[in-house]
Amino acid sequence: MDKTLNITVTKASTSKLATTNFDELAFGQTISDHMFVADYIDGEWQNPMVVPYAPLQLNPANATLHYGQSVFEGLKAYRNEDGEILVFRGDANQQRLNESAKRMCIPEVPKEFFMEGMRELLKVDREWVPEQAGCSLYLRPFVFAADDYLGIRPSKKYKFMILASPVGKYYAKPVAVKVETRFARAIEGGTGAAKAAGNYAGSLYPALKAQKDGYDQLLWTDGKSHQYIEESGTMNVMFVIDGVLITAPTTTGTILKGITRDSILTLAKEMGMPVEERFLTVIELEEALNSGKLEEAFGTGTAATVAFIRLINIHGKDYDLPDVSPNAFSVQILEALDNIKYGKVPDKYNWIMKY
Repeated sequence: MDKTLNITVTKASTSKLATTNFDELAFGQTISDHMFVADYIDGEWQNPMVVPYAPLQLNPANATLHYGQSVFEGLKAYRNEDGEILVFRGDANQQRLNESAKRMCIPEVPKEFFMEGMRELLKVDREWVPEQAGCSLYLRPFVFAADDYLGIRPSKKYKFMILASPVGKYYAKPVAVKVETRFARAIEGGTGAAKAAGNYAGSLYPALKAQKDGYDQLLWTDGKSHQYIEESGTMNVMFVIDGVLITAPTTTGTILKGITRDSILTLAKEMGMPVEERFLTVIELEEALNSGKLEEAFGTGTAATVAFIRLINIHGKDYDLPDVSPNAFSVQILEALDNIKYGKVPDKYNWIMKY
């Protein structure tokens, strides 16, 4: 892409690189030296800048603080063996950000602001992309309302930003999950398909209750009947039952259209894995666990890529899943995705952008 934006770059006077331990990266705790910022004022996006990472000054009447008009994305940059920086499916993230923005009455972010802003930030903070195996640079684009106004209406001003954070593995080991049949993450007609900040705030309380009971995440069920499995914590979820890969469809507006989910389904079909995009009932899941037909269960998302599930709690009963074998589908698909992300195999789907 030819650069069309005039992005102002102001470099930090000092870097945190020398004091950052890349061998011990906790997810989301370390932010790189710079950030990309742009403003929506008078009906257009303007003032694209890469500036030193620093706190924001917000008016106490800022609309986002009161009404939560904010959406975000998450994607990763990887370093290949030749030292090139590879970004996985950034175009899909840009499109999904704008789908979320539309639902939350936020003006769409032009593609050049997203892509060129990300490119310029990666250019300045290139050394923040880890060289360590299994590590990457997590990129967080987000948009939030910038009006200083306490009335309830869509904001007239917005700010678009991109942060960068070097990360290791999101989960160090397979996770235990609990089927949630009381609280709801989303309902039809709501904002479940949008990557909106408020969705995550609403999920914290039931997730914390589950964690206090010894579980890592929840298996969310539908908000109306609690009969159908939808997502796992902050991830899409997949099951292998009798050799068939099953995952919930994204047609109800209650489930995020996961980019990792879409990538896995594409690769699974190519590998000859039978795929069913349908809702799995809690009863069906319980029966599969009791009969031994449930071979694998795993979450999918940008942060973890594939999060292996070792235990599922249904109606107060714990079910242990089989140990994940080297030949398991989830292991194979994780390797296939990593090979693409780190540039170890040809990118025949045009999922990779090099920087």
